[in-house]
Amino acid sequence: MNTNDQRLKRQHTFIDFLYWNLVLAVPLLTACVGLVHISVTGLIGYLLLCIILVAAIYRFFCTHCPHYAGSNGKTRCMFFWGIPGFFKPIPGPYGGFEKIVSVAAPIIVLAVPISWLRLQPGLLVIYGLSSAVLFFTIRRGECSRCVNFHCPVNCVPDNERGDNP
Repeated sequence: MNTNDQRLKRQHTFIDFLYWNLVLAVPLLTACVGLVHISVTGLIGYLLLCIILVAAIYRFFCTHCPHYAGSNGKTRCMFFWGIPGFFKPIPGPYGGFEKIVSVAAPIIVLAVPISWLRLQPGLLVIYGLSSAVLFFTIRRGECSRCVNFHCPVNCVPDNERGDNP
């Protein structure tokens, strides 16, 4: 095994799943707290939007990931653990629509609460900082080690990809 194989993230553990979901929970819960003070209907709408967009990410993004394909019927990745693989794995590059969904869905989930949180500056600061920590931690800790070389945000240097597709 060369050093590239040790550096690339070939498999996620349950601890990875717990860690990433806890990091994600801070901005999500901050958004929910901010929204519930303004509008319970807005909170319900936001949560439904999150569910729809996460389902779209699961369908259009996750199905291309080697972690999805190698999960033996149960998803084992940093954000989804134990969820059945409802869709057929699609190895290879993402199509244009899939790239748009992969990038736009998380941006929408993060952008929507800002209109409510701007009325609560303290929560807006917590939301902004925790969202930045989530983004930069994923970028540094996962995207730079990811084996999904077709991902639109993968940043593994070409010289570290080895013989992988």
